[in-house]
Amino acid sequence: MRRLIDLVVAGALLTLAAPLMLLVALAIRVESPGPILVRENCIGLRGRRFQMLKFRTVRHDPDRSVPLWNRKPTPLGGVLRFTRIEALPQLINVIHGEISIVDPDGRSPSFLD
Repeated sequence: MRRLIDLVVAGALLTLAAPLMLLVALAIRVESPGPILVRENCIGLRGRRFQMLKFRTVRHDPDRSVPLWNRKPTPLGGVLRFTRIEALPQLINVIHGEISIVDPDGRSPSFLD
């Protein structure tokens, strides 16, 4: 029953949020080069590993010369974080069954190790 509710709610929210997500994706592309979405390794139910999707909010650093904890958000990224719009792509994770609407936070593998 919970899975059915997740699918219905995530599908409805994804349909409603699709125009906003498209605008955000275009804005990220215009603001700075690099990927639009970032994937964060997480651990879900029963220790299953998956990649949580989020909109990119920091400058792309392909060389990884700046530590992750020291990366500053872009101007758009600050707004996305403040409004929590950065998390909208997680609805795709919900549809894939990797997380649930009720408890969407996956744990980082480094946190559990």
